[in-house]
Amino acid sequence: MSSPTDRGAGGAPPISIGTPPIANHLRDAAGRHGTPIFVTDLAALDRAAAAVRDAFAYPWVRQYSLKANDVPDVVAAVTARGFGANVVSRGEWAIARRAGVPNGRITLEGIGKTDADLRAAVRATAAGGVPLAWVALESADEAEAVTRMARRAGLGRRGRPALDVLVRLNPDVSPETVAGLAVGDGASKFGLTETELTGLVEWLTAHAVAAIRPRGVHLHVGSQLRAVDAWRDAVRRGLAVVGLLRGGLPGFDTLDLGGGFPVLPLDEPAPGPERFARELPELLEGIPEDRRPRRLAIEPGRALVARSGWLVASVLHVRERGGPQVVIDAGMTELIRPALYGARHPIVALTSLGRAVAADATDPTEPTRVEGPICESTDALGVHDLPPLRRGDLVAISDAGAYGASLSSTYNGRPHAPQVLLELDGRLRLARRART
Repeated sequence: MSSPTDRGAGGAPPISIGTPPIANHLRDAAGRHGTPIFVTDLAALDRAAAAVRDAFAYPWVRQYSLKANDVPDVVAAVTARGFGANVVSRGEWAIARRAGVPNGRITLEGIGKTDADLRAAVRATAAGGVPLAWVALESADEAEAVTRMARRAGLGRRGRPALDVLVRLNPDVSPETVAGLAVGDGASKFGLTETELTGLVEWLTAHAVAAIRPRGVHLHVGSQLRAVDAWRDAVRRGLAVVGLLRGGLPGFDTLDLGGGFPVLPLDEPAPGPERFARELPELLEGIPEDRRPRRLAIEPGRALVARSGWLVASVLHVRERGGPQVVIDAGMTELIRPALYGARHPIVALTSLGRAVAADATDPTEPTRVEGPICESTDALGVHDLPPLRRGDLVAISDAGAYGASLSSTYNGRPHAPQVLLELDGRLRLARRART
């Protein structure tokens, strides 16, 4: 097994909460807009985006997976840094367009695409429309549905373009991650087997009558990959399928490798994007040149936005329960990952007993159990070393830029937390107000 020695977070160095600027900004954001509140640090986003761009430089197609963070201003910030948009529904598609991303830089995938989603993709391809870069198909059922729509719309005839599609491969590997994130496992609900995929491409070639143009393979191994082994095996299988089909379909030229680059707490080693990229040259050399994909793509999400995000919360209750226990006003409605699959997000104090925590503070800390405010016993955020706290003190939850806002809910009648961007010049900009 590969040694996962490289840090996650897109290779970006962490921002210590102890440095006065970020702590001051987080306290300022809470003072202006209340808590809980999300703050996105665009300097950290810059570093993460640069790390992914450096690892997967041009001509790689780099698509930002909106499911990680779908706040329009965050989407705009990421796509302005050299990324297109990867969406899984018309809703995410609309957000990408609102963020200024043109259709030609948007790709549509996802297991939950409805007929309405597919019809929208077909309409965008019809005469006068601007087509999506491609649509990734999940099954024969989906392929038959979109083929009927495309033929009815006259795609591929009378000067109308065809709809470019990829077909999703289930790589049948054992990803080095928690079971709930191992989407490349053979038993998962995602994608097709190699046999199913090749059969579907043959069916499309025979029945789509130029309305649908098969362009390649899409795969995704899983999230929070702690090593590169399963990813390497999946890429090898994807390359083999593309190579096989390119023999009869020269236009079958694309391999989209999905995402999965991890962002873990800094004391947990994990491979960065560059570690994954180092696997590619040898794998490509094993494929005859005329069978290699001409177009390679990735779809990172978490690696771009996780480390840039902070969730600031206020202390509601302090108790002694065999050690300190605090209840804060942020929990599973803002950041469901700890309750959903045990994810760990480091928490630090911004104030202690009403005073700002200084960068060089030497006040004693002790293991403190942090709980969320929701009426569910699973709304727990783990044990963290914290100084003495009282009601009204502020804490900051780190690595909250991915799968926080996009998975938030109004359970218990709570509003969605406001979103603030910390600009490169230090200004705080309100990107989205609290919403019921």
